Amino acid sequence: MGVWRKWIFPILRMVLVAAIAVALVKLAFFPDAPQAEAALQPTGTIEEPQVQVARASIRNDVVLSGAVSPDPAIAIKATANGTVDDVFVKTGQQVGAGDVLFDVKVEDEPVETTTTGPDGQPVVTIGEPTHHFEQVLAPIAGTLTGFEVLPEQPVTVGQAAGRVAPPSFQVTAQLSPEQQYRLTQLPAEAEIVIAGGPAPFACTGLTISTTDAAASGDSDTGAEPAGGGSGATVRCAVPGDVKVFSGLTAQVTIAAGSADDVLTVPTTAVEGGSESGVVWLVGDDGEGAEHPVKLGLTDGANVEIVEGLAEGDAVLQFVPGAPAQPDCSIDPMACNDLVMGVGK
Repeated sequence: MGVWRKWIFPILRMVLVAAIAVALVKLAFFPDAPQAEAALQPTGTIEEPQVQVARASIRNDVVLSGAVSPDPAIAIKATANGTVDDVFVKTGQQVGAGDVLFDVKVEDEPVETTTTGPDGQPVVTIGEPTHHFEQVLAPIAGTLTGFEVLPEQPVTVGQAAGRVAPPSFQVTAQLSPEQQYRLTQLPAEAEIVIAGGPAPFACTGLTISTTDAAASGDSDTGAEPAGGGSGATVRCAVPGDVKVFSGLTAQVTIAAGSADDVLTVPTTAVEGGSESGVVWLVGDDGEGAEHPVKLGLTDGANVEIVEGLAEGDAVLQFVPGAPAQPDCSIDPMACNDLVMGVGK
C-alpha cells in the first residue's frame, strides 16, 4: 500500500494534469479553423419587396386637428371729420347690424353767393356757417367692446371707435404645404367632430388662407390664425344651431374627392407629389427601374395611378433609399403630412 501512495498515485496525477494541459493548448492555439469558417459562409439572398398594381377605391379625406374660436370682432370707424354729438349706446350692449351708435357733427364750408349790386358790380356774400350730422352704424350684430366714445370728442375719418364682437364661432386648423397637394379641389364645407361635444356636423363656408397673411391679420378685425408654423389656415363657420365654446379642440375632415375601381399602388412605392411621380417597375430580370407615372387621388396609404402602369404590373414596394414611413392603416393621422415616397 505504501508503494501506491508514494509512487503510483502521484504519477497518475502528473499524467492527468499533463493531458489537461495538452488539451488546453490544442484548443487555444490549434482550433479547427477551416471547418468553422466554412460553417459561417452566408448562403441567403436579399430581395426587395414588391407589390402589384391593383384596382381599389380611394377616398381622399384630409384630417386636421383644429380648435373652436369666436369669429373676429369688426371695428367701428368714424365716417367723417368732426365732433361727436350724441352717443346712443355703451360698451357691452347688444346691437344689431345697422343700428346707429353715435353721430358726428360736421361743420360745412360757408357758401359764397355772388349777386349784382346797384352799381352793376358783382357782390360776393359769404353765407352763415352751417353743419350736418353723419351717423356711425354698427357693421354687424353683436356685442360692443372697447367702445369709449364721448360727446364733444373730435374724430377723424377712419378713426377706430370700438368693435362689435359677433355671437358666432368658427373652426380653424393648420394645413401644411404637403397636405395642400392632396386638395385637388376645395370643398365648400368640412365635417367637424368635437370630443365630448355635439354630434358631428357640417362646417360651412370653408376657406383657406396663407398663414403669413392671416398672422399679420387685419388690424380692424383682430383675426389671428389657430396654431402656428408654416402652411395655410383652414376656416369654416359653425352653424348657429350648434352649441360650442371657444377653445374646444376639433377634428376637421375635408373630403377632397373619391374614386372607385381605379389602379392603385402604396404611397411608399411612389417618389413624387402632386400629379406626377416615379415608381420602380420590376422587369423580367427581377430588378426595378425608374418609370414615370401620372398620379391622381391619394388617401395617404394608397395613390391612384392615372397613367403609366397596367393592372398586374409589379413595382418595388418601397422607394430605394427612402426613409421608413409610418403604417397609415394603423395611424392615419401620421400619414397626413406625407407626400408619396417622402416624409414631411
